[in-house]
Amino acid sequence: MTLALREGRTTLRNLHQVSPLRALFPTPERDEALTLALVNTGGGLAGGDHLRIMIEAEVGARATISAPAAEKIYRSLGPPSRIDCALQLGAGAVMEWIPQETILFDGARLQRRISADLAAGARLLAAETLVFGRAARGEAFTRGALRDSWRIRRDGVLVWADGVAVDPPRALGNRFGFAGAESLATLLFCGDEAPAMQALLREAGAQVTLPTRGLVVARWLGAARDVRRGLGSAIGLVRAAVFGLPARLPRLWTA
Repeated sequence: MTLALREGRTTLRNLHQVSPLRALFPTPERDEALTLALVNTGGGLAGGDHLRIMIEAEVGARATISAPAAEKIYRSLGPPSRIDCALQLGAGAVMEWIPQETILFDGARLQRRISADLAAGARLLAAETLVFGRAARGEAFTRGALRDSWRIRRDGVLVWADGVAVDPPRALGNRFGFAGAESLATLLFCGDEAPAMQALLREAGAQVTLPTRGLVVARWLGAARDVRRGLGSAIGLVRAAVFGLPARLPRLWTA
């Protein structure tokens, strides 16, 4: 998918999609950017399923990419579910990658790779949340596996590389690991305003690091509801402070 700036408005240049993943374009509110909703018409991913997402925002384009519901990763009898997501931002482009939670059912096996390449002056707000088991039903993630990796490049230079490998019986209950937490959220902001965002995100109660002047990373770990609340508040703060958007979550999160 490619998004382009035409006569001051971001529009769709081209789109190729294959079931079960569909891209929808709900009418945004007047004070919002172009909104893209990613919908898995299959309801979730089973073992062996593979989603590939490639989105390019050309020079100056602005877009918010989210989802109307959480992504569900069902129990696998063998092969993993795989998600590969590649984001490319041209000079001066602005992108929000803020889907709702990814829920790992007990016995799920997920391999996920997220990469982003930013040209000069581009800004990216990216947030992802993992929920270990169906928290509302009291289910824990006791069997299965998770391999999750991030790669962020700015002007062709690698500025962030991160990976999480989870063996549930060990890592999730270990007090030096996840300490029994139900959920983990990660928020990244890449842009010249990153140092200023560090203090702002600390005020939102996040654990924050500034690995380079152009990138700030924040994390929340704990009960699923608390993590969602903390992440949502932080997204609103960054949207207002940097992008001039409303200090709230997109309508897709609350509809």
